[in-house]
Amino acid sequence: MHIDVFQTLADPTRRRIVEALLSGEQAVNDIVDAVDIDQSGVSRHLGILSKAGFVQMRPDGPRRLYSLRPEPFRALEAWVAAYRRLWEGRLDKFAEVLERKQKAKAKETE
Repeated sequence: MHIDVFQTLADPTRRRIVEALLSGEQAVNDIVDAVDIDQSGVSRHLGILSKAGFVQMRPDGPRRLYSLRPEPFRALEAWVAAYRRLWEGRLDKFAEVLERKQKAKAKETE
């Protein structure tokens, strides 16, 4: 996974745009209303999201409709899943050690 994915989503405005698009395809003006920044700012952030592959644009007459693309989110999920397995494995081992120590302590106090 390329670090630019994380840099792209690090911006709070871009995350708000992504959240606004979770409900489906939207026109730029609807996104402007949802994220409460001016149209030029939304357009700039949509351009960055588009270049990074997070959104796609579909012309509809004079309007431009934006929607999320699933591929980068799948890649993010796969990346996170690898670390989740690592941490879950470590937490499972920690839980086993903790349980053994608690049992040993309980035997000492009997």
